[in-house]
Amino acid sequence: MSVETLTFGCRLNTVESEVMRAAAQESGAAGDRIIVNTCAVTAEAGRQARKAIRRAARERPGAEIVVTGCGAEVETDLYAAMPEVARLVGNGDKLRPEAWAAPPEAGRAGTGAIMAEQAAEPTRIAGLSGHTRAFVPVQNGCDHRCTFCVIPFGRGRSRSVPVAAVVEQVARIVAHGGREVVLTGVDLTAYGRDLPEGPSLGRLARAILSGVPDLARLRLSSIDSIEADDDLLEAIAAERRLMPHLHLSLQAGDDLILKRMRRRHGRADAIGFCESVRRLRPGTVFGADLIAGFPTETEAQFARSLDLVAECGLTHLHVFPYSPRPGTPAARMPPVAPEIVRERAARLRAAGEAAFARHLAGEVGQRHRVLAERGGTGRTEAFTPVRLAAEPGEIREVRIVGHDGQALLAEAVSASPRGA
Repeated sequence: MSVETLTFGCRLNTVESEVMRAAAQESGAAGDRIIVNTCAVTAEAGRQARKAIRRAARERPGAEIVVTGCGAEVETDLYAAMPEVARLVGNGDKLRPEAWAAPPEAGRAGTGAIMAEQAAEPTRIAGLSGHTRAFVPVQNGCDHRCTFCVIPFGRGRSRSVPVAAVVEQVARIVAHGGREVVLTGVDLTAYGRDLPEGPSLGRLARAILSGVPDLARLRLSSIDSIEADDDLLEAIAAERRLMPHLHLSLQAGDDLILKRMRRRHGRADAIGFCESVRRLRPGTVFGADLIAGFPTETEAQFARSLDLVAECGLTHLHVFPYSPRPGTPAARMPPVAPEIVRERAARLRAAGEAAFARHLAGEVGQRHRVLAERGGTGRTEAFTPVRLAAEPGEIREVRIVGHDGQALLAEAVSASPRGA
């Protein structure tokens, strides 16, 4: 059969789409199938997914369109009512091969049952085709209840993949040529709390690096800094193959807004964490998620988020204009005018662009080890993009000779073979 996946949202969805595509192809079913892996984090993510579904139905008449992901869980009725959609598959079922052998009349298979899930399904794939970087989901779900977020209701309770299964997965990726692995999850720093003996994220990182000595680089995706324990900080300080780039789920810089978001950290916690990590691992580069225009946010409160870019020394920003999600406590709070939300988001993005430009300028003249990717690009250990001519998978020591506003420009000093 012919299988196409359309993926929206997070890196977890990207990996899961690869698993679903393989399972659907192996199911033996006939005909064309389009799997739409939806996101529900913002209203815009859902709008884009529904637009893509309608376009796919026009361009591929006769194809079976199956919808899964957080949208299928959170906005079930909306997707089920679309005439283009043949069936829904719940987030708890989508990694199970039997879900993709089911006939079209299966309807809403597994939707609404995500809170009953007790274990995280290992993905058991050797990486994404053509990529030198592989994402490994090690945790799923979330036990927190931020007032703006519906993802816990799309992903269920926090649950972790056992350490041995993660190490096995990473070893498989390296055996198939992967040079860099990124550990990912919905609430990554909650890793291990549901497992016997409660292994932490830091202990998992050290187990991977010890158990897979040929892994060149290990990264962490977005983390909640208030949940970073001593194990993780010690791993960041001591493990050179654990890359010095952290993306933080900060969301805001004002304490009252953070309280209304029901976040677990304050402004001082965020600043203190960045200072502590830089002492342990000089040169660490930070990114962050920030929300602009959260309900009740005043101009003075927004200014504290803007100031956080400099005070935490942030380099990579993901800026989200606040988007009310039905059923969340924040959706019932007094809103900020849409035009002000957009304007504040633009100012945050401009601050992020200026910080990134300063970072690029500060790298000129430095030497870095760069992992080459496709398309004449690569990444430094701190995740800064670099333009260079090299075979994907090579790790090259380079001298930074300039930048073009988007990436560093480099000349090679040396190269290591793929197996080094």
